[in-house]
Amino acid sequence: MIRKLSAWWRQHRADRIEIPDALWRQVEAGLPFLAHLTAGERTHLRDLARQFIAEKQWSGAQGLHLTPRIQLTIALQACLPILHLGLDWYAGWVGIVVYPGDFVIPRRIIDEDGVVHEFDDEVMGEAWYGGPVLVSWFEHPEDTDGINVVIHEFAHKLDMKSGDADGMPPLHAGMSRRRWIEVMSNAFQDFRQRVDGGEETPLDPYGAELPTEFFAVASEAFFQEPALLDSEYPDVYAQLRGFYGQDPLQNRKGH
Repeated sequence: MIRKLSAWWRQHRADRIEIPDALWRQVEAGLPFLAHLTAGERTHLRDLARQFIAEKQWSGAQGLHLTPRIQLTIALQACLPILHLGLDWYAGWVGIVVYPGDFVIPRRIIDEDGVVHEFDDEVMGEAWYGGPVLVSWFEHPEDTDGINVVIHEFAHKLDMKSGDADGMPPLHAGMSRRRWIEVMSNAFQDFRQRVDGGEETPLDPYGAELPTEFFAVASEAFFQEPALLDSEYPDVYAQLRGFYGQDPLQNRKGH
């Protein structure tokens, strides 16, 4: 009963958000990787995006004015990974902070010798456990060098559903934890060796930093460049297909 009431209230709030058809078409045209969706999936994604906009608390940083176009663009990308998972996968936090381009986060780390290092880290996004998601907004997509900061950061949020961000999100019934660890670990080690060896990899080299970054980078490729991920790491593609409940590559072949 509580779940049904929650779903009704979520839909009720979403129905109060009016989004003109022209805006839907404009935003979706700027996200070509949505083209493989079926008519039913596109309708469902729109519904999820509307609920997502209504449910989260949005803030523009450094003077950025959040327009309906910006919110809708972010919402559609954020909801693509949970198209068949549901909005409850984004429960437990509410804040989305949008910056106008790259932004700086002060860092403070202590090395193994106990020396404190403080520095400013220029980033495009960051997801905080139990806290908000910070993302950059670029008016021109080409300024991101092919990086999808929204899918990347929201993949981290899914990763955090099992606790620490470690590249191991909660798996569904029927998925093998052992197989996931084997596939992702082998791929990460191979990718890190390639990056460390100076190879210009088709995937974002940032994925070689940590297993959680590899999961996020692989998730970007899964949705944006599925053929690329499948050619580089077919076993990783298969694991993500099982986790996300989607098969972008097969759907594109059918179009």
